[in-house]
Amino acid sequence: MIDLVSSVVPIVDGITPLIVDFPFERTYLESIIYVSLYVSLIAVLVSTLVSLPTAMLIGFSEFPGKGFVVALINTGMGFPSVVVGLIVLFAVSNQGPLGTFNLMFTKEAMIMSQFVLATPVITGVSLAAVSSIEDGVRDAAYAMGGTRLDVALVTIKEARYGIMTAVLAGLGRAISEVGSVLIVGGNIAGADGTSVTRTLTTAIQLEARQGRFELAMILGVILLTLVLLINGVVLRLGGGRI
Repeated sequence: MIDLVSSVVPIVDGITPLIVDFPFERTYLESIIYVSLYVSLIAVLVSTLVSLPTAMLIGFSEFPGKGFVVALINTGMGFPSVVVGLIVLFAVSNQGPLGTFNLMFTKEAMIMSQFVLATPVITGVSLAAVSSIEDGVRDAAYAMGGTRLDVALVTIKEARYGIMTAVLAGLGRAISEVGSVLIVGGNIAGADGTSVTRTLTTAIQLEARQGRFELAMILGVILLTLVLLINGVVLRLGGGRI
């Protein structure tokens, strides 16, 4: 179970020390941070591998219904997370198409839900970045004898800051998610406090509902710090131009 660790504020000018009890244990904290990063980073990585080629294909092509496809992607950016959770839950349930894999209330199911949520965001922002590259850049690449792959690589290089922004937006969508991961993951932790499917966001929701607001605030600060650190690393890699 989670132990109580007391933080004591020293006496100042005769004021009585303040004892603040936090339901806090290192194993509990480290495990939910690990689960949060593991699920979100894998979901965003897989989403990027799918979204970037999709954005390139749509951006380079002209076909009937292209406007509808772009509008569908943009609509997906605001897709309700609880609906995504229900769809994924149905897919991994015993009666669903993925029922034989026993994915209910697992990290893999949470990755699936975050993948669905992050993919429209990364695809939409990447598509906007790719589409903003002038046709002259691609024409010059073709004129120099470049293949379609060469032109794609040149376009990615020119649009790299926009693509990094897309990945950051997808990560923000994934790591801040509550509804869908709560539905498909179950917010499970062991008797010793070790997280099985509990993330920072679902832990914050649970601690706040149980009235442990101090721990909820600590978890919120940790979540915000992680997001800022990841953003800082990407900004550093992008030379501050994102």
